[in-house]
Amino acid sequence: MELRCDNIQYSIEGSRILNGISLGVSNNEFHTILGPNGCGKTTFLKTVYRITKPDLGTIYLDGKPLDNISIRKSAQSMAVVAQFNNLNFDCSVLDVVMLGRTPHLKMMEQEKKEDYEIAYNALKSVGMYEKRNRSYLSLSGGEKQRVVLARAITQQPTLLLLDEPTNHLDIKYQLEILKIVKNLNVNVLAVLHDIQLACRFSDYIYLIKGGRIRYKGKPEEVITKDNMREIYDVECEVINRGSNQILIQYTDTRVKRSKPNIGENCGSA
Repeated sequence: MELRCDNIQYSIEGSRILNGISLGVSNNEFHTILGPNGCGKTTFLKTVYRITKPDLGTIYLDGKPLDNISIRKSAQSMAVVAQFNNLNFDCSVLDVVMLGRTPHLKMMEQEKKEDYEIAYNALKSVGMYEKRNRSYLSLSGGEKQRVVLARAITQQPTLLLLDEPTNHLDIKYQLEILKIVKNLNVNVLAVLHDIQLACRFSDYIYLIKGGRIRYKGKPEEVITKDNMREIYDVECEVINRGSNQILIQYTDTRVKRSKPNIGENCGSA
C-alpha cells in the first residue's frame, strides 16, 4: 500500500505542532522520521493511524483519501506497532496475536484454521511461538513488543507504522525487532529515537524540527555534521562506513566560562 501525505498541519490551543508535512512511502521501502523531542514526529504519525485528525492536509492510501476509507478496510492493509502496549486485562499471547485477524473477519465470523496458521507463522517469525499460551502480562518488555509485532504481521499489512517501538528495550531486542521488520518486505514508516539504528535500517530519512521537514534523503545524505548541529543543537563527527553503517561521535558542547584577566573587576563594590 502506497502512503502519501500532503501538507499535514495540526495545532493545539493555537500552538502549531505540524507545519505542512508532506512525504510518501512506496516500493516496500523503510522510511524513518527523526528529530528532537517535541518536534512533532509522533504527532504526525498519529495523524496517519487516525489517533489525531489534522487541521489541514490530506493523507492518501493507494491514491484514495484516508477519510474515505473505513477503519476496518484500512486495517486490512495498514498495521501499527506503538511504543507502549500495556493491557488493562490479561489474556494469552495467542489471543493478542489473533486480534490481528479481526479486520479480515466479517461480523460474528469465527476464526478459521487458516487464520490460526497465519498467527502461528507470525509468532514463529518473532521467536514467540513456544510462549503462545503464556499470559501476555507475564512477559518482559521486549517479549511484549515482539508479540505486538506478531499481531501486526498477522494483519498481513502492506504498510507498517512504527511509533518508537524500540524505546526502553535492550539493544538486543531493538536489533531483533528492526531486523524482523526490515525482512517483511513491506512499506514502513517509522519514528525512531536512535539515529544510528535508523541509519542502519532505513532507505530514507526525514529530519524534522519545529513541525517541519528540514532535510530528507538517504541516510548518508541527511545525517551530516552540519545537519546534526542544526536539528539537535549538538557538535559531532559523522563517520560513514558504507552500507548504512554511520558512526556518530559526539563532542563536549558545554560553554566553558573564561577566567577573568588579572586586575579585572569581577564584581560590584
